[in-house]
Amino acid sequence: MIGEAAMAAARTDTFLGARYRGLVKHRGHKKAIVAVARFMLVIVWHIINDPAARFEDLGPDHHQRLVNPVRKTQALVRQLQALGHQVALTPMEAVG
Repeated sequence: MIGEAAMAAARTDTFLGARYRGLVKHRGHKKAIVAVARFMLVIVWHIINDPAARFEDLGPDHHQRLVNPVRKTQALVRQLQALGHQVALTPMEAVG
């Protein structure tokens, strides 16, 4: 039954649906469904064990909102350097 609930959640525009869409690209449909089902069980466990806990959907763009701009910039610089480019960054405030 949890697998069916995970398949239904995968078709929604929610955090669980976004999680499924992110996993299915790399792991395949079956493993992504199992991962979403496990995540749903973790949510249920927390709600059952903490009477004060309430579920609030984080939204499908939750991970994009958490990306640290400094770490993203560093990762992009490393990618460019790996491709053989020399990279020098200038902060926008200093640009005239």
